[in-house]
Amino acid sequence: MRTLTRNRTRTRNRNRTWPRAWHVVAALVAGLMTLSLTACSQDDQTGTDSFTVGLLLPSRAVPRWEHSDKPLTEKRLKQLCPRCTMEYANAENDASRQREQMSSMITEGVRVLILDAVDNKALRSSIQEARRADVPVIAYDRLAQGPISGYVSFDGARVGRLQGEALLKAMDEKATGRNVVMMNGDPASPNAAWYRRGALSVLEGKVKIGRSYETRGWSTDNAHANMSAAIAALGPDRIDGVLAANDAMAAGVISALKNAGVRELPPVTGQDAELDAVRRIIKGEQYMTVYKPFRAQAAAAAAMAVALGRGEDVRDVATTTIDSPTSKDIPSVLLTPSAVTVGNIEETLVKDGVYTIEQICTRKLRPACSQAGLSP
Repeated sequence: MRTLTRNRTRTRNRNRTWPRAWHVVAALVAGLMTLSLTACSQDDQTGTDSFTVGLLLPSRAVPRWEHSDKPLTEKRLKQLCPRCTMEYANAENDASRQREQMSSMITEGVRVLILDAVDNKALRSSIQEARRADVPVIAYDRLAQGPISGYVSFDGARVGRLQGEALLKAMDEKATGRNVVMMNGDPASPNAAWYRRGALSVLEGKVKIGRSYETRGWSTDNAHANMSAAIAALGPDRIDGVLAANDAMAAGVISALKNAGVRELPPVTGQDAELDAVRRIIKGEQYMTVYKPFRAQAAAAAAMAVALGRGEDVRDVATTTIDSPTSKDIPSVLLTPSAVTVGNIEETLVKDGVYTIEQICTRKLRPACSQAGLSP
């Protein structure tokens, strides 16, 4: 799926190094906090600012949806608009169920919808239904097709590039060959193709892609099955690295390698900075993950929702625009992800308050944590 970001020069400059990315995220959060105070002041003055925002997330297979995105979005919404409420639904990776959930919310009178679509094409008719009912839709994390009013996500090409760059570095450090298995995401998600293109922009011409798989539902079990097939086809000793699109799939990849008797695991990438993945990085089982500051993403989505609910211009929140196959110049916020390896867990995830060292370093992991410079 083709996406074209406007203002490319600014985006490239923003993505040069991860320390600068943290300054960008901090500035965005600070700006949204200022908007929060203004919004609360308006509530106190008018006493009439009360409406419901619907949040529709795609599945429970990826822990971040329930553990991070839902509570962070609800918290920021309350800060921006204390009298507003949030209605929530999880589609359990079922596009038909998500269509029903969306129709129900429209019928119940939500004023704005934040939608992370299970299938960007399958939800198009529901987005058109929302438009007819004068309910604006914000695409969250995945760029859905149809007349959406705003989009909040991360630079998917940057995610893939970070994974590809880390994999090349890890294989160089291990002095191994360059036979790579690609464990791509769900083909129903436009992000999967975005990540893949970003990774290939780094890997093509430098590695041999031994096998490449699509992973339905971003599922650990499906990734395990795919990796088992790759091991059977290539042999366990001929896989020098695995580009797994997210942490859930990385777990399946690592499990399949262990089951095949691989003792020295090849470097495996991931995404989402899940707690289990961070612990695998500490143990040396997973090489890296990509951290996407969910707090900033939730803040931007809530700010867009409140602006639309009040009839304000969402472009005051957006920092750029993007095109989908069905719409042009969609007001958008594209945040910058960061690579996390064992050497920078403290200065990224711990510093940003995602996890404490105590949460990461279980009793069994304390020796490895100490070796990594993480001491409670």
